[in-house]
Amino acid sequence: MTYDPRTAAVLALHWQVNVIKPEGFFGAMLGEPVARSGVVGRAVRFHRSMRAAGVPVVFTRFTVPVGEGGLVRNTGFMNAVGDAQEAFRPDAPGAQLIPEMRTPAEGDRVVDNQKLSGLAGNDLPAWLAERGIGTLLVTGVATNLTVEQTARHGTDLGLTVHTVSDCVTAATDEAHTMSLANLDLATAGCLTSDQALALFH
Repeated sequence: MTYDPRTAAVLALHWQVNVIKPEGFFGAMLGEPVARSGVVGRAVRFHRSMRAAGVPVVFTRFTVPVGEGGLVRNTGFMNAVGDAQEAFRPDAPGAQLIPEMRTPAEGDRVVDNQKLSGLAGNDLPAWLAERGIGTLLVTGVATNLTVEQTARHGTDLGLTVHTVSDCVTAATDEAHTMSLANLDLATAGCLTSDQALALFH
């Protein structure tokens, strides 16, 4: 099996200070597991390799504009970020891509929304369709939250979705492993970064 780089994209989810770094809003839950996993370095290398192969990288950011935008307070997660929305303003320090991703991302597309799925509440599905992109390779944090939600959503939209298993992580190893098992069944299957790269060479 091989893929055409012209019909694929990397979807890089929530590589933001609020999610990844200890000082971020979710730092107490995710900062240490992210650092321990080494996922940031692997994802940076994977994104760089995919760009070199001609595959676009699209970042999503969870932000909350003044007025709350498309935020719906229908879960505990959305209530929490709604109550702390100043930390998620598009120009807030915590809403920015982490430094490791920021410079490489200068030529990439960055899409904001107020949903758990990176494909909801924005123009990304239309943008992908306009370019004939039918395959998504998903990276990001956390595996059992935005990654799983987005991968399932993309599959329901008719896209072929692979989660890049060594470029995602969660607050616990158990949640990460269980989510990947779910995604192996609910999507086109999980791939390691090396397996994914091999599909474009």
